[in-house]
Amino acid sequence: MQLARLLPLALLAPLALASCSNDNDSSDSANAAKLEVRLMDAPGDFRTVVLDVQKIEVHLKEEKDPAVYQLLPFKAQTINVLDYVNGKSALLVSTDFTPGDLSEIRLLLGPDSYVIGRDGQRYDLKTPSGQTSGVKLKLDKASLQARQTFQLLLDFDVAKSIVERGNWKPGNDKKERYLLKPVIRVVAQDIAGGLRGTVTPAAALPQVLAIRSSITVPDTFSTAADASGAFQLSGIPAGTYRVEFFPTTTAPTGQPAYRVITRTGITVTNNQVSELGQTTLN
Repeated sequence: MQLARLLPLALLAPLALASCSNDNDSSDSANAAKLEVRLMDAPGDFRTVVLDVQKIEVHLKEEKDPAVYQLLPFKAQTINVLDYVNGKSALLVSTDFTPGDLSEIRLLLGPDSYVIGRDGQRYDLKTPSGQTSGVKLKLDKASLQARQTFQLLLDFDVAKSIVERGNWKPGNDKKERYLLKPVIRVVAQDIAGGLRGTVTPAAALPQVLAIRSSITVPDTFSTAADASGAFQLSGIPAGTYRVEFFPTTTAPTGQPAYRVITRTGITVTNNQVSELGQTTLN
């Protein structure tokens, strides 16, 4: 990544050398890669899930010291990850970067993460490791090429990441109810398939599981339909999928019951979003 030169040093350098340096900077900038980091969410049973993200760093594959990370230009902020479902994502970083291979990305979380439960109450999230050594995510095949954009999509799984303490009871200190143990799937730019559709009735609020059945050990990816019945899974590998819909509510009295529906033989192609159309759950 280009680092700004210190002004006093620049003033001391001969004019000819400064001109040469500027030419090199322009050449380096023209050959830089673009690195983007985005965050999206697989929903859980909460009204709000806020992460206090302080820093984002990457480890270079060529760096021999495992403790040395490169800080990315990111402004510390709190992010409600439930705002980024159904194909939406938050752009956290967009920067020029020296071409090369990345081996790891690390998020450092602050003390102000919290959830608002279905009961409307706020519960602080304790992050045992995220506040010290950070949340470390290994990267496979993260190779940045000159004059190309490389995207890391961080898919945060709320349902698996927020763990209720076993000994917590109603009436206990709200700060002690939940632990944050982040489960985040990293999707590189070259894995860019997608799947979207709608469900009816939307009031069923189903969980949607896409199970890649075309490999020996199936992969499973999940999301939830929104209030309009729409859903989208992004950044999933190409292959043949079985898609399962699990209603999370019951039908009103006098209306047909909501059913678990399974659709098979769904094809996902790299760099395309496959349309599943409408699925009826009653």
